[in-house]
Amino acid sequence: MDQNNNSIHDFDFSLICNYFSSLERQGPGSDEATLTALHFAESIQPGAKVADLGSGTGSSALLIARQTQAHVIAVDAFADFLTKLEHSATRLGLGSLVEPIVGDMAHLSFERESLDAIWSEGAIYNIGYEHGLRYWHQFLRPGGFVAVTDAVWFRSNPPQEVWRFWNDAYDQIDTIDHKIEQMQAAGYEFVAAFRLGSECWTENFYEPQHAVRKAFVRQHTDNAFAQEFIKNQEFEESIYAKYGDYYGYAFFIGRKPADK
Repeated sequence: MDQNNNSIHDFDFSLICNYFSSLERQGPGSDEATLTALHFAESIQPGAKVADLGSGTGSSALLIARQTQAHVIAVDAFADFLTKLEHSATRLGLGSLVEPIVGDMAHLSFERESLDAIWSEGAIYNIGYEHGLRYWHQFLRPGGFVAVTDAVWFRSNPPQEVWRFWNDAYDQIDTIDHKIEQMQAAGYEFVAAFRLGSECWTENFYEPQHAVRKAFVRQHTDNAFAQEFIKNQEFEESIYAKYGDYYGYAFFIGRKPADK
């Protein structure tokens, strides 16, 4: 297999879980970005009910719970991520506020209009930005907030190499303006959008992987899929190093209109 033509979706999920569970973050982000987005989500108060979809090991869920004293339901498909999250919540004294649930963000079991906010950093791509916003809308109470990060182009006419990479990995990457329009078309009032800084990718996501990769390669010496997965991760990092000024993540915050 050629790493230039593969995405993370081509690899064994158990290996992906094993790799990313060793990391604090499973995608680009920062506490500062989460706190900035929280500033716009006024419905997240003590006692509010928040669903963090695709929570991973819980960097955002833990911060939201600590900062707001809201009840955060952390939903992820990987039980190992949630086990790590549960241990972290207990260690930080947040066990009563954070509730890990193994689940699928595309098939949620929440009651209609039961959530004050839906949060999803670096995960909505799994079901698509536009589809995710439309599907999740029903679970928010009137006046509730949605806050997600998603991949965007920062510059027009990207070089072919980076365009091909994203067309394969996530062809719904788009401009910030267009994603705002999609949010509004999905039934939300647009509240705010802002870019995530490059440190969210470099210092917080890629650099911590370097030591993890070495251990992962030693652990799976005879596993061809594991070796190919590492090549894929290295290639992804090289793409960002070359073209990070063309693309990145942006935070999008929307509000379900209150009842008239």
